[in-house]
Amino acid sequence: MSNKEALRELQVRLASRLQAARERPREAGWLAVECAGAGLLLPLGQAGEIQSLRDVTPVPHAAPWLVGVANVRGQLNAVMDLAAFLGLRERGAGARSGQLVVFNPGLRVNAALLIDRLLGLRDSEQLQRVTDVSGPRPAFAVRQWRDGQGRVWDELDLAALVQDPLFLEVATS
Repeated sequence: MSNKEALRELQVRLASRLQAARERPREAGWLAVECAGAGLLLPLGQAGEIQSLRDVTPVPHAAPWLVGVANVRGQLNAVMDLAAFLGLRERGAGARSGQLVVFNPGLRVNAALLIDRLLGLRDSEQLQRVTDVSGPRPAFAVRQWRDGQGRVWDELDLAALVQDPLFLEVATS
């Protein structure tokens, strides 16, 4: 099986699991992703379609974390390198591969997050909340969780992310 076929199968499985998770009531559910080695949780209700990174048109003089724009099902979306936005890596380092997580249309922003890897779905039953979080955190980094293997996950509120002043600076320019 080729890598393309394996990626397509993974995307189909994740899409069906995302749909099933949206239809099933639960306390919390996240799409688990990795960016520059950091584990991040994106709320299922705020994450939209997942696509492989394809043609992205660069935007001159853009913010360091803005990779460019991509056509997703006929809609132009700004593509944000999530790791660069979070300060986990410099622009362009690793931004040539990965997947796009398009924002849910309910957030009313035509944007997609460039992430390094999809790691599946997580829910609150699989994780324990970390209460001893140290240091300043942006408003969109709402909580930290720890899984059974000891890995720490940062939960990001995408609705708060699109209201972040740094994000708004680019979104409204």
